Amino acid sequence: MTTAPQSAKDPAVARIASIDALRGFDMFWIVGGKTALVAVLAIFVSPLPDWLQYHLNHPAWEGFSAWDLIMPLFLFVVGAAMPFAMAKRREQGATTASIYGRVLRRVFVLWILGMAVQGNLLVADQKGIFLFSNTLQAIAVGYLVASILLLHTSVRVQAIAVAVLLIGYWLLMLLIPFGDHPAGTLEPKANLARFIDEWVLGSFRDGTTYTWILSSMSFAATVLLGVLAGHLLRSSWSKGMKVLWLVVIGGLCLALGWFWAGGFDGLPWLGGATLVGSWRFPIIKHIFSSSMVLWAAGWSYLLLALFYLLIDVLRLRRVFFVFEVIGANAIFAYVGWHLFSGSFENVASKLLGALARTFKTMDDPLPAVGQALTPVGAVIVLWLVLYYMYRKGTFLRV
Repeated sequence: MTTAPQSAKDPAVARIASIDALRGFDMFWIVGGKTALVAVLAIFVSPLPDWLQYHLNHPAWEGFSAWDLIMPLFLFVVGAAMPFAMAKRREQGATTASIYGRVLRRVFVLWILGMAVQGNLLVADQKGIFLFSNTLQAIAVGYLVASILLLHTSVRVQAIAVAVLLIGYWLLMLLIPFGDHPAGTLEPKANLARFIDEWVLGSFRDGTTYTWILSSMSFAATVLLGVLAGHLLRSSWSKGMKVLWLVVIGGLCLALGWFWAGGFDGLPWLGGATLVGSWRFPIIKHIFSSSMVLWAAGWSYLLLALFYLLIDVLRLRRVFFVFEVIGANAIFAYVGWHLFSGSFENVASKLLGALARTFKTMDDPLPAVGQALTPVGAVIVLWLVLYYMYRKGTFLRV
């Protein structure tokens, strides 16, 4: 990308509404949106079809569902906003030292908030401050790496860094033997990333099949892929060209991710030839495999292209205002929901409980409507809190 970026002082590029809306769209599903959707769908169809249940949950190991996109999209959007934030601070006269101070403070706060969300902040016996098993902590690591590269390298070097991180992670996972297992073992309880987590964290591990320390290479790559999207949006290219390139890059990421995972096995136009070999790195979100990063980034680029087209190009901002409100205070929404979701549900139950009980005494589908009132109401209560903050201009940044 050789086009010169516009000044951060230009209000048209100082903040991209579509980034806030996409962040809010992603956060909506985390803060009760999925539960509310399932409750509403149950009014019309029960049980849910198998394909929908698949996409509303994480696959046991290999594979990728819509629900798998939530975390990498969160990291991607964090990266997309970074070029705008860095440019704004530079325009305000911030020194490199002061920016580093802000970066380190944000990393620390994200890490502590991750501990709080897990309920392990003040537990000192088996779950200490070294516990690394939360999305906010993954963001902290990716944000730190991306910040260093943003401050000291060009866009080209940042793109190269993405390739180095993804290829390096792939080579480590496939070429290094560990314990009693041969190199390339990729099983839920036997893979290099898990082995390193167990070796370093010991009893501080969270007990799941998700990995964190070595997978930080992929976390950083995901944030950097978002940074590259942010550079594109800050460029002086026309809005139409920006949409086009977001779509092109998204398609390229999907193709590379699918190819890396061995998806082009025995396709007709290849004469039935197989391209699966020892280089294959399956799409596995649990270990944040390199192919998964590219696959998720492809969908993230396409979603950003869609939101940018509808909001910043076609000016349909009001249609997505619900998501923009959530995205403007995304970290507050994330932490608030995880710490106080019961309180939001309790408020909704108090306000709507009588109506829900009345519905449950009536004929179908009204009992299912009554069942849906509390989860839907809880999300609305949280949104009203966020809307109040939005109207008052209160934006909590870490």
